[in-house]
Parts: sequence; structure tokens; C-alpha cells
Amino acid sequence: MSGNTKTLRVRIKSVTSTMQLTKAMGLVASSKIRKANEAMQKGRDYCKALEDTISILAADRESLKSPYMQVRDTERTRIIVIAGDRGLAGGYNANVFRLAASYSDAEIIPIGKRACEKYNKPINSSESFSFDEAAELADMLCKDFAEGKFDKLGIISTRYQSVMSQEAYIRWILPFEKSDREDVSGIVFEPDNLTVLNNVAREYVAGMITICARESFASEVAARRMAMDSAEKNAQQMISDLQLEYNRARQGAITQEITEIVAGSGN
Repeated sequence: MSGNTKTLRVRIKSVTSTMQLTKAMGLVASSKIRKANEAMQKGRDYCKALEDTISILAADRESLKSPYMQVRDTERTRIIVIAGDRGLAGGYNANVFRLAASYSDAEIIPIGKRACEKYNKPINSSESFSFDEAAELADMLCKDFAEGKFDKLGIISTRYQSVMSQEAYIRWILPFEKSDREDVSGIVFEPDNLTVLNNVAREYVAGMITICARESFASEVAARRMAMDSAEKNAQQMISDLQLEYNRARQGAITQEITEIVAGSGN
């Protein structure tokens, strides 16, 4: 019986240590949420401005001559996959990789340590992924697309809906879609719409990559916080159950000792 109580004490100590770790990780995630959300919101505003500009430019018939407006029949696809730098974030990384698996024929460009490890590419960080890195990647992608080396570009990332809800999705970036906007009269681009569209394409692609990386990071820290909160609650319940079992075992051991003493004194 003493051996059983000793085993229970060791288990209680082990679960308590785990709970302290998950609590600390949850606090770290909480401390990052506000800053990540602010960066994400600024990115969303910038994204809307970029999309409005592309929409206006793509409404002009001359812009259809742009290489970035060309829809090709072949299916040579490149997809940027943005995952996290660490695990312990619930299904955050798994959801991204599950969606990416449905595009098995695509050429994958990973961002984030977990994505780079999965696809055996040089390691980079999704948390600190900068606009300069995005611009360098965008230059390469736009050049290759204009030269016809691939036909479609998408980004698989995670859409932040709330602290409790995040969703993996794909955003198609290239080619640009023809716009049917009619509220563009009076808007003049110099020297002309086609030239501006061709020059703004790299800025747009770089912006979309940066924005998706920021929103994915906000989703990651939110998912990690929820996962750590859940783990902490489970650990607390486990400790409570183990403590109850320990008390019963200890009471049983005491009862047995009293019974043995009484039996011995009777002899």
C-alpha cells in the first residue's frame, strides 16, 4: 500500500510540473496576442487598399495585356504554405498541412520552421518574416510568372476569426482577375494603367505574403493560448483525481495499520 501512495505522489508532482509549464506557455501566448492582433489589423487595412488599387487597374481593358492578367490552361501551380515556428498550438499546423495535402501536384514554398521542416527546405521564421523577405520572394515569383514558368500562385495560411476560432484557407494571388468595377471614372494613373499594374504587381504580391504571415502568427498565438488553457484545466482535473485516489490509498494504509495493531494486541 505504501508503494501505491509513493507512486501517486510522484504522478501528482509530475502533473503539477506539466501544469506549471502549460500555464507559463499560456501566459507567453497571451502577452503576444495584443501586439500580433495590432499588426494583423494594420495588415488587413493595407490589404484592402492594395486590393482596391488592383481592382481599379484591372477594370481597364488595356490592363488585360499585362502578363499578370494572363489565365493559362495548364495547371502548373505554386503555393506558399505558412505554418508556425513551434508546436503545442492545437490543430493550427495540422490544419494548414491537411489543406496543403489537397494540392499534392503544386510546388510548395514554405514559410515557418514547421513548414520548412515538413517540406525539407531552408529554415525561416513565420513570426519574424519581414516585408524585405516577402519583397525578395515576390520579385522571384512575379518574374517567373511573367516568363510563364508557372500558371497560378496561391497562399495557404490561417484566417483569424477570434481567439477561439481560426481557419486554414487558400488565397489565390496570381493571375489577377478582371474587374467589373464601374466606379473608376475620373481615376487617372500615370503614365497609364497597364504600366502601373505591371509595376505594382510585385508590391501587391509582397504585401499579400506579409499580411498572410502576420494573420497566421496572430492565429498561432491564439490557438496556443487556447490549447494551453485546455491543457491546464485537464491537468487540474487530473491532479484532483490523483489527490482523491492518494487520500483513499493513504486512508486505506492507515486503516490497515490500525487493524494490524489491534489484532496484535489481542494476541
